[in-house]
Amino acid sequence: MPLVRIGLLTEGGYPYVTGEARLWCDRLVRGLPQHEFELYALSRSAEQEERGRVVLPEHVTRVWTAPLWAPADDGRTYSRRERRRFADSFKELVRGICAGEPDPEAFAAGLYGLAELAREQGGLYAALRSETAVRAVESGCRAPGARRSVQRAQVADLLDFVDELERLLRPLSLDWYEDLREVDVCHAAAGGIAALPGLLAKRFFRVPLLVTEYGVQLRAHYLEHAADPPAPGGIGGTGGTAGIGGAGEAGGTGGRGTAPRPAVRALLAAFHMRLAGEIYAEADLLTPGNAHARRWQERCGATRDRLRTVYPGMEADRFATIGEDPDCGDPDTLVWVGRIEPAKDLIALLHAFAEVRRAAPDTRLRIFATAVVPGYLADCRSLAAQLFPDEAADAVTVGENPVTFEEIGGPEAPTPAHAYGSGRVVVLSSVIEGFPITLAEAMLCGRATVSTDVGAVCEVIGGTGLVVPPRNPRALADACLSLLRDPERAHRLGAAARARALELFTVEQNVAAFREIYLQLLARGPARAEGGIPFEQPLEARVPGHWTSPTWAGQGVDRAVVPGRGAGAASARRESATAPGAPIVTEMPPGGHAAGEQAEAAMGPGGMARGAQALTAMGPGAQAVTALGPGSMAPGVQDPSTTTTTATEATV
Repeated sequence: MPLVRIGLLTEGGYPYVTGEARLWCDRLVRGLPQHEFELYALSRSAEQEERGRVVLPEHVTRVWTAPLWAPADDGRTYSRRERRRFADSFKELVRGICAGEPDPEAFAAGLYGLAELAREQGGLYAALRSETAVRAVESGCRAPGARRSVQRAQVADLLDFVDELERLLRPLSLDWYEDLREVDVCHAAAGGIAALPGLLAKRFFRVPLLVTEYGVQLRAHYLEHAADPPAPGGIGGTGGTAGIGGAGEAGGTGGRGTAPRPAVRALLAAFHMRLAGEIYAEADLLTPGNAHARRWQERCGATRDRLRTVYPGMEADRFATIGEDPDCGDPDTLVWVGRIEPAKDLIALLHAFAEVRRAAPDTRLRIFATAVVPGYLADCRSLAAQLFPDEAADAVTVGENPVTFEEIGGPEAPTPAHAYGSGRVVVLSSVIEGFPITLAEAMLCGRATVSTDVGAVCEVIGGTGLVVPPRNPRALADACLSLLRDPERAHRLGAAARARALELFTVEQNVAAFREIYLQLLARGPARAEGGIPFEQPLEARVPGHWTSPTWAGQGVDRAVVPGRGAGAASARRESATAPGAPIVTEMPPGGHAAGEQAEAAMGPGGMARGAQALTAMGPGAQAVTALGPGSMAPGVQDPSTTTTTATEATV
């Protein structure tokens, strides 16, 4: 039996091969092989599903997926009583969204009312797209006290909002929270709609809910639905900028080619704000990835006693070769690595490099792209050609541009480590940033850095690099020149940056933090589904091999019965991953083992689990004495409030 059973909720990321949450989720799952994981994944697009999933380890027992992009019409009809219940709950939800003054009680009442109706009827697709829903939204927008931005919503605005709201509430029609009742901890890898099944499992079955946000979903929504037209690829073409490293997929979750109108933007923003507030209020623990995300959560109602910052973990070994060789790389080369998109402000970087070239003509700028927005890349190439005409050493030599646009994976930069190692100074010029993953990778490579003061940059750098205001090419150029002219200072900053990154931003620290969090949530959670409480069963029962059953064990019980899981809803696709080995039950007669042999198990950080200790001495005629920590009964005295384990199970 695994120590902790974890239900991992994702949206647009793991276990698919694309998505901003894929890497850290995969590292977390692989770093905790002693636990059992079940994945509940919402996919964003058909293309994402066609690209397939990553290879999962054996302790991932099930993968359940459901699309947010496909129609979910189940042809269901509703009785008059059900239509009345839906209308009442939906009106409460809309009132909480449209009210000028925050009304979280109305929003929560409507949300959970719709969830209970979906739980009984199996789906809400037809109801959420009905005329009743449209009229309820219209009434909410026209009601006294409604916010001014939604009062002038037209029919087209109402239809667009209802259409989008049906997609956002689609997780309510999944019965995932019914299966989540069997896990010990529900872990949402993001806020927003990814956490909805966990929110319902907490509401209906008191399953502890953990929410991790390395990029705040509410902030990402604001960026994706800005008033300006989005980048090519659909609504939210820069949706990844709020994630860890800005590696999100272009297109966000909307898929439309034009920006929504002001009334629709206001309604969607209010919905996401109310949903974030409900998640932050109900979650047992929130783990923001940096102080920048933490401030967003606090402003949305999260209390500090339920906040714990856990930095994302990176594989330091990938950068060890470059990081341990501070003299590698061209001392006259500046390096930029990342997704080429407007939020990265390469235009300002090129103008800053023009200033650098005037003072240091031999300097080069190498731009390595991890992903691109095609139109913006063309603009950057055109500007580079205008600012830096190709230069030739003589009349017969082909001219070269001091600015190069390259892709990681080519012959000169087969890995990100080689890209960072091609120069001595790494530059980040963003105007919007969440957790700057490329900056942390540069620090692991021992590079000196020059960055703009956005997002969590100052928190990540921590005094080991130079920070300048955003959209200030002159300041960016001066900082780069100061490091190019002082190699010794660049070496010192690079060494300090690597030491800081190895302490804070490795996979090991990330996995250790979540291991401790899982055990804490398990200890304070409800009783397990099989009727016990955490750590009630002595851990020697899990020791494989041939050992003696206690003499007081019930003679009529010869094997443990593992309860089965319930059937799933037809709306979600459920697939079984490779399961670990089946449990092996050993039946032994009393006295069948050598005398004096004993099994002792220690659990959790520090060796014990909240003061609990399990030690059983066995041999011919020996009795089993179990110490349950502070407050336990003396040996030989039985506590009527405790139960006795009567079945022995050893799992390989």
